[in-house]
Amino acid sequence: MDEPELPGADLVRAGLADLERGVESVEALLVEIGAPRLRRLGAKIVCLTSSLERGSPEHRLYARLESALGAGAYSQYNALLRRLVSYERALELYVRLTREAATDHVQ
Repeated sequence: MDEPELPGADLVRAGLADLERGVESVEALLVEIGAPRLRRLGAKIVCLTSSLERGSPEHRLYARLESALGAGAYSQYNALLRRLVSYERALELYVRLTREAATDHVQ
């Protein structure tokens, strides 16, 4: 995707890179969670085939955070989801404004 620096873009870029390399990281799982919405906005996302066999990315992300953070997993999980949603909303706005500008330019 070719967009300006959006909030949460660092997580999404890292997740996309990890998915391309076949690495199941926190960031990759976050991108898998947001994949349906991100694809609608034009992102090219390669989900790990093996990851689909192991359950939802939401559960896998929480389990990974819980093993690393214990009781702190809940707040970290919610913080990561808030950053993902922030990125998705900013990207939606960017895509909409870009399309409107292109339409206005054509007319």
